[in-house]
Amino acid sequence: MHRTGRVTMAKWLAMAGFLAVLAVAPAPARQTASAGLTAQERAAGWRLLFNGRDLSGWQSFGGGAPNPAWVVKDGALVLTKADGKMSGGDLVTAGTFGTFELTLDWKVGAGGNSGVLYLARDVPGATRLYETGLEMQVLDDAGHPDGKIPSHRAGALYDITVPPPGVAKPAGQWNHARLLVERGRIRQWLNGTMTADVPYGDDAWRARVAASKFRGMPLFGTFPSGVIGLQDHGEPVSFRAIKLRPLRS
Repeated sequence: MHRTGRVTMAKWLAMAGFLAVLAVAPAPARQTASAGLTAQERAAGWRLLFNGRDLSGWQSFGGGAPNPAWVVKDGALVLTKADGKMSGGDLVTAGTFGTFELTLDWKVGAGGNSGVLYLARDVPGATRLYETGLEMQVLDDAGHPDGKIPSHRAGALYDITVPPPGVAKPAGQWNHARLLVERGRIRQWLNGTMTADVPYGDDAWRARVAASKFRGMPLFGTFPSGVIGLQDHGEPVSFRAIKLRPLRS
């Protein structure tokens, strides 16, 4: 074989070896929706409340480590059965927030029910998260009885506002939620459609509360800041891409 042929053959063998290594090397892990922030998001002040890997920054309502029923699976925060029971308790952030913008994705199974709570406090006289905090409803509208109650449909400021019908995606599909909590005003969106726009803290707000199921809960909707919570309603639910941007008061 001529020298040129030997050089060509050597190059071919080297390339073949390189391709063989690529064939058996593990593929890079796919980024999940909650894996990080873009440079633009970081510059705008966004922060991750859930890192997609573990429950850092979260705790059980009332204190203590998160219940084992709350797990991380495929980059999502999932409520599952633990010891044969679907009972993980409400999960809340370790920190509190006042005015902010919050975005996240959620998904429920058939007949599922949960909620995203905010401006909630763990205080004497309130044993449940919903006794102080406002709730953006998370629901399978088609499969849960609450779907027949307009102010209980997915995306509602629960029992306070009525979202447009048909906003939520079917059970098993991801929905995108957005909250905007400003001084004296609260807005919510589900899948890009506004589902709530109400004043907060004034006489008009108090009138809304008085006309709701929360009228017997004196601490409901009275705090200017609080934790953000994910509700355990006894059915499987998943959350991902939980991001928050603090706003100037």
